[in-house]
Amino acid sequence: MPETPPNALAAHLKTDPDTVERDLMKLVLTIVELLRQLMERTAIHRVDQGDLDDDQEERIGMTLMILQERMEELCGRYNLTMDELNLDLGPLGSLLPRDL
Repeated sequence: MPETPPNALAAHLKTDPDTVERDLMKLVLTIVELLRQLMERTAIHRVDQGDLDDDQEERIGMTLMILQERMEELCGRYNLTMDELNLDLGPLGSLLPRDL
């Protein structure tokens, strides 16, 4: 098994002590945004299937709206845009749909 040069891992991480909190928050918010979009699509599917009553639709809609507002607040606090949460996965494309 070939050994990895000691500086190779550090070169891939590209950490900066001045931005580590922002970078960590960007990663966390990206995961939360991915989950939020999955929840939204599931809710739309359930509404289309008629699985929810009016009260459940109202609660889910309100919850998703509040989550979206909190995401925007946290992005503003860490000087991030929603577009910055959409990670480029190289040849696989972007993590989130481009039509955010």
